[in-house]
Amino acid sequence: MAQSPGSQDENTGARRGRRPVRPDPGSGPVALFAHRLWELKEQAGDPSFADMASRLGAAASKSSLAAAARGTTMPSWETTWEFVRVLAVHRLGRNEDEVRREWRTYWEEASRPANGPRHTITDEAPTSDEPPASDDPPPGPRPTGKRPRSGRRHAVLAAICGVVGAGAILIGWVLPHIVDDAEGTPTPPATPFDDSVFEKDVTYPDGTVVQSGTSFDKTWRIRNSGNIPWQDRYLTRMNDTPCKAPKRVAIGPVLPGESVDITVRVRAADSPGRCKIFWKMTDEHGAPLLAAKKPIFLDVSVT
Repeated sequence: MAQSPGSQDENTGARRGRRPVRPDPGSGPVALFAHRLWELKEQAGDPSFADMASRLGAAASKSSLAAAARGTTMPSWETTWEFVRVLAVHRLGRNEDEVRREWRTYWEEASRPANGPRHTITDEAPTSDEPPASDDPPPGPRPTGKRPRSGRRHAVLAAICGVVGAGAILIGWVLPHIVDDAEGTPTPPATPFDDSVFEKDVTYPDGTVVQSGTSFDKTWRIRNSGNIPWQDRYLTRMNDTPCKAPKRVAIGPVLPGESVDITVRVRAADSPGRCKIFWKMTDEHGAPLLAAKKPIFLDVSVT
């Protein structure tokens, strides 16, 4: 029986005729988090959400997994962990404790509540519900005779003191608000996030032919696309091949937005064949960083 346009595919959980739209990582922390989920999903072979919920054993529904990767609302930690667990741990064979710590950090960063609206303070003096005092004398017979001069002087002095006191109170109330408005409310810092972008193979692009037994320098260029400076980071080799290369090489301090060239000295194998070596970014203790990112690699043919 033919399905109507827009009906759902039972295997993928997506609507027929439509491709899932990946969120823009630059549009906010929630979208960045969903973007990382997409990258992990692709790295694990891009299984459908239906397969993740059934065949791979995620303890979350197909619709919950799809919503987590949509980038419009923040998923719960339980849904996030099931999404990550079946891909990073079961599918890719990574260490469960390390994966949990890595993604818990991502989840907490993206879950931080946004700052609320600023409150403005007006410079208007508070008003009173009481009617203003009248200057008219109270009803009744007016006193006769002249008022003593000393009484007049006292009344004038009292009036002057009242005006001065009221002015001081008004200045004391208004001035702090003027200062506050002049200084302004500081802009809250952006939510920290760590990310990288591969830019190019500077030397020896994939498929380059090298002579057996020779040494050469492989160079990549990557960019710090997050907002965290890189300190004490390394590219650590993930596999062994007939071609020889150091276990790790340092990545110099890199500020957000900056690019860096990373060079590895490689010795080609003594016999013909293909050499493909993978590297991942780690900290100084060897703990992996940017777990959702694919490794960079060298891929040459030895003759």
